[in-house]
Order: sequence, then structure tokens, then C-alpha cells
Amino acid sequence: MDCEPEELQFLSLFGIYRESLKLLVSWRPLFSKIAAAFVFPLSFLFLAHIHVSYYLFSSIDSDDSALDSATPGSPAESHILSRLFSDWASLLLFKAFYLIALLVFSLLSTAAVVFTVASVYSAKDGLSFPRVLSVVPKVWRRLLVTFLAAFLFLFAYNFVSIALILIAVLPFVDQYPSSAGVVFILLFLPYLAGLVYVSVVWHLASVVSVLEDSKGFDAMGKSKALIKGKFWTAAAIFVKLNLCFVGVEVGFRKLVSEGRGFGAGGRLGWALVMLVLLCAVVLLALVVQSVVYFVCKSHHHESIDKGNLADHLEVYLGEYVPLKSKDVQLEQFHV
Repeated sequence: MDCEPEELQFLSLFGIYRESLKLLVSWRPLFSKIAAAFVFPLSFLFLAHIHVSYYLFSSIDSDDSALDSATPGSPAESHILSRLFSDWASLLLFKAFYLIALLVFSLLSTAAVVFTVASVYSAKDGLSFPRVLSVVPKVWRRLLVTFLAAFLFLFAYNFVSIALILIAVLPFVDQYPSSAGVVFILLFLPYLAGLVYVSVVWHLASVVSVLEDSKGFDAMGKSKALIKGKFWTAAAIFVKLNLCFVGVEVGFRKLVSEGRGFGAGGRLGWALVMLVLLCAVVLLALVVQSVVYFVCKSHHHESIDKGNLADHLEVYLGEYVPLKSKDVQLEQFHV
């Protein structure tokens, strides 16, 4: 990093982007290998999921329409029902494979990028792709615990929020539909804000899980405390990067999966363009969330000693040693 620890707290929204891009450019060979090993498969899986799901749902919709016009009890109806069962079974199996593979590559990508950014920040010598590979398989298990904790919290949050919205809106639907719409909007906006907050805390907790001796709900709690004072900056970054992510998703769906105005060659070309764009967005997002961690530490006047950080990013006898709390919560510096 170009900035000293005490200077990181002064980085603006665009300053964080600039710092992240400098990291990517300065360590381009290493990040390129990480992207090829983890981010590319992750991006390919996501886009393949969109395309395969579109194909299977189109087949299911076609069979549903044919079933409506088929004679009950006829061989044609039995054949259509068999195709429907096969399509739904294929869709469910594909979804299960996709979710497991997506989770694995997401955790591996996060572990690799966070470890690399922290190693660069600690000015550690000998940073290489084999070193990253040797640490990542051990770090991602800590991330898995944090992911499961965040997933459970998000599930409970969504379940309770949706239940409360339905309880509040349903009494107005029949007699006062316009009032129901107003009530829905008034409740949906706070729900959406809460969802962004939880997502920001979750992403920062992933960095905490790699660099500190915390995981699961403990990492979420530390992330919540760490984000204070920098939430709006982190939230703006999260929303902007997710809008880029959604833009690539919509573009792929329209230009490749649907792609009615293009031939096979044109759709393949657009698929490659979208794959490169998605890889870039994902890699930048992972680097940015790592930089945000150090910015938040600096904002709270907590300086991470580079020597201790370097020591704890080492691999001792094949074991990864995360930072202890005493190594992270060091003496405060005064600006």
C-alpha cells in the first residue's frame, strides 16, 4: 500500500478505489494467477448457472404449455410428464452442484485475496502464488464458519422481516390497495437498508476471519464495531459494486442466454466479454473489502504492526496462524 497506517483513515470513497487499483496494478502477476485459479472458475460458474437455468426453465415452461393442451390419460401426457420430471430433477441437481461449487470458490477467492493484500501491507518478502496456495486451504475453513453464521442471521432477518411486512400489508390489500402499497414501501425501505447493513458487516467479517483470531458470530460482532464511522463509505462501495455485478448479470442474460439478435459467434463473443468483466468486478470487490478493513482499523486509531502482521501470516510447519487479538488491538496512535 502507498498510504501509511495513520493516513488510511483519510481515504475517501474514490481514494479506496484508487488504493485498490494501485495494489492490483503493482502486484498484477500475482493477482492474475489468483484470478485464473479462483476468480475465473467462480465467475464462469455464475454465468453458466444463468445460462443453464434459462435453458431448463424454458424447457419446463414449454412442457407446461404442452401439458395444458394434452389429453388427460393419453400417452402424450405421460411423455410430457416424464420430460417435466426429468427437467426438474436436472434443475435441482444442477442447483445443488452450483451452490456447493460457488461457496467453495467464493471462500477460496476471498481467502487468497485477503491474505495477499495483508501480505503486501505487511511488506512481507517472498510473497508468491505457491505461498498463497499453501495458506488458502487452511484459511477458508474459518471463512466457512463465518459464512454459516451470516447465512443463519440473514435467514432469520429475512424470515422475520417478510413476516412482519405481510402481517402489516395483508389487511389493506382487499379494501385499501393503494394504502397497502404505501405501507409496503414504508416497510420495505427500512428492510432494504437493514439488508445492506448486514451484508456490509458480513463482507468485512470475512476479512476479520482471515486476519484475526475470530470467526462466526464473533467475527460478525467485531466487524460491526469496526464499521462504525465508516459505514456509509463501505455501504456506498458495496452498493456500487453490486450494481456493477447486477449489470453484468443482466447483460449476460439479454445478450447471451436470450441473445435473439445474435448468431452463435456473436453470443460466444459477448459471453467472453461478460466473463472478463465479471472477473474484474469480483477481483476488485475482494481487494476493496480488504482495503476497507485497514481503513476502518486506521479510523479507530488502531495501528497494525507490520512486523506482527508478517509473523502471523507465515506458515509454521504447514499451519496457518491467524492474528491474535493482542496483535490487532495494539496501542492507539494519535493524529
